[in-house]
Amino acid sequence: MHASEVHMSVLDLHALNALEKEARADALADTNAQLEALSAEARVNWALENLPGEFVLSSSFGIQAAVCLHLVTQQRPDIPVILTDTGYLFPETYRFIDELTEKLNLNLKIYRAEQSPAWQEARYGKLWEQGVEGIEKYNDINKVEPMNRALKELNAQTWFAGLRRDQSGSRANLPVLGVQRGVFKILPIIDWDNRTVYQYLQKHGLKYHPLWDEGYLSVGDTHTTRKWEPGMAEEETRFFGLKRECGLHEG
Repeated sequence: MHASEVHMSVLDLHALNALEKEARADALADTNAQLEALSAEARVNWALENLPGEFVLSSSFGIQAAVCLHLVTQQRPDIPVILTDTGYLFPETYRFIDELTEKLNLNLKIYRAEQSPAWQEARYGKLWEQGVEGIEKYNDINKVEPMNRALKELNAQTWFAGLRRDQSGSRANLPVLGVQRGVFKILPIIDWDNRTVYQYLQKHGLKYHPLWDEGYLSVGDTHTTRKWEPGMAEEETRFFGLKRECGLHEG
């Protein structure tokens, strides 16, 4: 099946936003069934041809970030790439961002919380040490609000992201196409496994995040990321195993 053969049953974002979550999923079910049969490249092509702009791509510049950054920019080189910078990323992550931005000539758009990390700590203490509630507040301030601001300022109507079902239980049932924060959200590599990621990186001369070689399966902030140890699920390496999602991809 080619991307051009997928019939979009409901392209009306306004109408979809008026629906309850389950009804929205039902409205997109036929389209998703057809998108499941496409390659990741064809899904990107289909989205660019059939979904409304402006288009954006979000990236955490994590372990496998190069895949989606390369995949999407091959077809839309100037797409805004949104990074929500908490100020607590690993030094290796900041260097990886610089490296990929130069290599792929990314149109990087960096968004941060309105309060600096030092000011937040002065006001609230170390939120990430204050249980689930503290972590959620930290994520709202540093990730969710900046992302909402990015989507609004960039007039986004279609958002690409590199989530995969096998990363965690919370992502296991995600569709290729959904609606989140009032915009279309498309996940072109949602059904990829680790082997497919590896093969894509090898084929295109791309690298994993440098901390991959040190035993990290998932990389976020320095204070809430742990190395993988035998017996741990991947999702236990983030937020002390209390949460998998930072809030960006929920709602």
